[in-house]
Amino acid sequence: HGNDYGAAGRANTKAALEDHDLAYTGERDQITVVQAAGSSVAVVGFSPYAWTNDLNDHDQAADVVSRAAEQADLVVEQVHMGAEGANRTRVRPGVEEFYGERRGDPMAFARVVIDAGADLVVGHGPHVLRGMEFYQGRLIAYSLGNFAGGGGTLSAVGDLGLGGVLKVTLTSSGEFVDGQFISTHMYNAGLPAVDSQQRGLKLVQRVTEADFPDTGAQLGTNGEITPPSAS
Repeated sequence: HGNDYGAAGRANTKAALEDHDLAYTGERDQITVVQAAGSSVAVVGFSPYAWTNDLNDHDQAADVVSRAAEQADLVVEQVHMGAEGANRTRVRPGVEEFYGERRGDPMAFARVVIDAGADLVVGHGPHVLRGMEFYQGRLIAYSLGNFAGGGGTLSAVGDLGLGGVLKVTLTSSGEFVDGQFISTHMYNAGLPAVDSQQRGLKLVQRVTEADFPDTGAQLGTNGEITPPSAS
């Protein structure tokens, strides 16, 4: 929604972030490098829109990710991909559309950017949680659902109110070490809280097993993430 108020709105948002020393990413060809635990991490954002890095343009995606890999030890992708709705928890091959918008082919996109040098792919956009899988030893989280959305912006009804915090540890060369998915839910005011019922974790476990029987992440009772034994 960074362009909801046009170029002036984007400029105001960027100025506010910069005033508070908050790094951001997502505009066309933008690569943002931050430091974490002694390693440099390039964060690159994608969406279906031309003013951003476009997830539908796989050649541009591979180019910007390969350049990011040259600038940092690790590359993390944030991507707004996939059709929206409470019934959109499943991931299958092919392009997804929503109200005439081409929302990308999530599986193909994730593989393109990992082949180009990405070490972690974090998806959002469907407004519901989706499964997780490993490809080339790299974790793909297809959607982390709804975390927060004040002012009635996002629905908190049923699965639409479920989200999660993803914690991942990688080596400085990008190998997966460990991870955890922490279930959250939104109150009606759009504020997040940890979900003691772990409804989000149960949903992610269920759709991961259904969609990725061979490549799916293994999720433990407390959200611990491990690669499948075959990977």
